[in-house]
Amino acid sequence: MTTLAVTYRPLVGMFWMFAAGVSFVVMTALVKSLGSTMDPIQAAFIRFVFGLVFLLPALKLVLKTHLTRRHLTLFGVRGIVHAVAVMLWFFSMTQIPLAEVTAMNYMTPVYVTLGAALFLGEKLAFRRIAAIFVAVIGVIIILRPGFREVSAGHLTMLGTSLALGASYLIAKALVRDLPPSVVVAHMSIWVTIALIPFAVAVWTPPSLRDLGVLFLVASFATAGHYFMTIALKAAPVAVTQPVTFLQLIWATLLGALVFHESVDMWVVAGGTLILTAVSFIAWREAVLNRGNLTTPSIGPKL
Repeated sequence: MTTLAVTYRPLVGMFWMFAAGVSFVVMTALVKSLGSTMDPIQAAFIRFVFGLVFLLPALKLVLKTHLTRRHLTLFGVRGIVHAVAVMLWFFSMTQIPLAEVTAMNYMTPVYVTLGAALFLGEKLAFRRIAAIFVAVIGVIIILRPGFREVSAGHLTMLGTSLALGASYLIAKALVRDLPPSVVVAHMSIWVTIALIPFAVAVWTPPSLRDLGVLFLVASFATAGHYFMTIALKAAPVAVTQPVTFLQLIWATLLGALVFHESVDMWVVAGGTLILTAVSFIAWREAVLNRGNLTTPSIGPKL
């Protein structure tokens, strides 16, 4: 009991999750600021190349870790899946408003919950099924098919969340055998390799401004994941998850003030519904003390 009292710090966890959310929104806004000056695939590749710089502290551990053929296979598959997610996400950023990208990204944990039941043998209780149903209603509210045009950006964002969910499930299988830092490092390496042929196909000489923006994207993405890790060590997902709602608020404000995007209350309502469903799943698993179940926190794993 004493150990729990020392390590369980809900306010600290909420603060660091808030910091992670701000980092992710700034990262998203920076990608948005690129506009059409660079192909989304090339932008994604350069972002991951810059991201390799932040892996240097873990390089020694990566090189010392013994990998089996199964590990290498999973790393390769995850690299391809995550690369698809990244390309779709960068494309979505050029097509739909910032708030819509953020709101639809909330679906990733829902896909993970379904995938964990289908492929990892986790139980899908009635409450989880109900929460997933609520999240799907949230997506329908955002897209409003039949009442407005569902663009290519909306479809690719749905694909992004699905691919990120698959990437998370593969990572969950890998961390059973390997240190998390090694799994993260290999993800960045394999995604960079997987993006090479696509980037070469659309390559144009980047400007210094674009390179600077993408370096900042890599920096804020790394910071966001670091802050999220600290948050999840300080407090359980059930406590930190609701804080991620602020990401939608910041994204909506940035979209309106910086990119002159209209504020769509349907998007805010749908995103809130999705996040409420995900938070409920996390809270229920915390109440039942089923830490082995998959209830990931929200954050663009890019």
